[in-house]
Order: sequence, then structure tokens, then C-alpha cells
Amino acid sequence: MGLESSPLLSTLQHMMELSDDKSSSASLNGPGHTYVRDAKAMAATPADVKEYPNSYVFVVDMPGLKSGDIKVQVEDDNVLLISGERKREEEKEGTKYLRMERRIGKLMRKFVLPDNANINAISAVCQDGVLTVTVNKLPPPEPKKPKTIEVKIA
Repeated sequence: MGLESSPLLSTLQHMMELSDDKSSSASLNGPGHTYVRDAKAMAATPADVKEYPNSYVFVVDMPGLKSGDIKVQVEDDNVLLISGERKREEEKEGTKYLRMERRIGKLMRKFVLPDNANINAISAVCQDGVLTVTVNKLPPPEPKKPKTIEVKIA
């Protein structure tokens, strides 16, 4: 029996292709399809976060994605959102999969940025499936000088 006719694979594929339609038969109390998909994407996207004296660096594995397929955004002025989607290759005529282990689907990570992150100075470079996002730090605030009040003689 070929993998393409496996009832298990067809059921899994059907589950993955469910739409985000609100009228689906999902439980009203349970998490929505979008939430579950995003949670799985975040759990399956490994990342390293480093702090340097003048910047924060986020290193995220984005295998099989070109730089045009990756989005780097800042939400709510302090949440760095890195996302992309790896799609299945188009099957050629006469080709069938004997094994399919490489991950397809959404890749995503969210990071809450510290208060001293400069959201206007962010750069991103993708090389060999590894995305490096650098967020510069704001300069430290000037120490406040004490205000001197002149004492008048009454």
C-alpha cells in the first residue's frame, strides 16, 4: 500500500488543511485553530537570544526559506515577531513519496523586547537558513541632575 493512499496520512492532511472558519465544529471553550497552529509553530522554531553591550541579537533557524519568505515585524511597540512559511514542493509526474520527514508549515517566534531596545534600529540577515536579527539598544538616559532651589530671605 502506497503512502498516498494511507488513511492516517489523509486524515492528518485533512486536519492540517482545516480553515480558520469560525463556523467550524471546534469547541467554543477550546483554543482556536489559529492559536494552536501558532503555538506549534513557535514551539518548533528554535532560537538563540544574545545580549551585547550595544545590541540584542536573535538567531533563528529558518530552514528552506528564502529571505523574501521571512517577515520580521514589531508589534505593540515592544514585541518582535519573526515568521515564515515553508511550503511543500510541487510533486512531479510519476513521483511518489516513500518517506516525508522534513517539516513544512509555519515557522514563528515572538520576543518581548526590553525597554532599552531601539525599535527604529533593527536589521535582519538570512544566510544558510539561519536568520540573524539585530536590535540596537537605546543609549542610557542621562543621569538627572538635582535641581537647586534658591532660598530667599523673608
